[in-house]
Amino acid sequence: MNASIGAGPSRVPWNKGRLTGQKPPLKLKEIWAIRVRLQLSFRVRDLVMFNLAIDSKLRACDLTKLRVRDICHGEHVASRATVMQQKTQRPVQFEITEQTRDSVAAWIRHAGLNATDFLFPSRIHDSPHLSTRQYARLVHRWIAWIGLDDTACGTHTMRRTKASLIYRRTKNLRAVQLLLGHTKLESTVRYLGIEVDDALEMAEQTEV
Repeated sequence: MNASIGAGPSRVPWNKGRLTGQKPPLKLKEIWAIRVRLQLSFRVRDLVMFNLAIDSKLRACDLTKLRVRDICHGEHVASRATVMQQKTQRPVQFEITEQTRDSVAAWIRHAGLNATDFLFPSRIHDSPHLSTRQYARLVHRWIAWIGLDDTACGTHTMRRTKASLIYRRTKNLRAVQLLLGHTKLESTVRYLGIEVDDALEMAEQTEV
């Protein structure tokens, strides 16, 4: 007799009812809409997390584990930082813009953080830092705030946003590869979905 028969209810697919695939990047006006909303609501931590997510282009697992010392030199927030990626075990560099540095400095003062502290400590006692699940919830909240479909977005929306903007402005795929910390150029092509986007862009510019 087949062991699978009568073995109980079948497992529900993890992605049932969810949109899967590439998460679209935010547009400039959407970035600023979220940023202004966070500023006006005085969400100091969320503003720092949002700004750093855009600047750093880090995966959620790396962003949530940042320590103060990773982006600060003494009492000053650095303009560039390097972190070791959990997924690839390879270092990746990223820039920290002035507005992000200002928000980071304000958050460190507000939270009373020291150099060895996690930049985003968790409010849950079992975890020393914000979890990727908690971060994902925040991202969905930010997206929903400005009227976008949060089911179509996720943490990779944050990672992909600035990389996509840089590619659109420069068409320098190698630079984007380095910024994302990809080991292969093919990974960057797939991640940005640029072949399809470029083809559509050329088609839109071609009148027949």
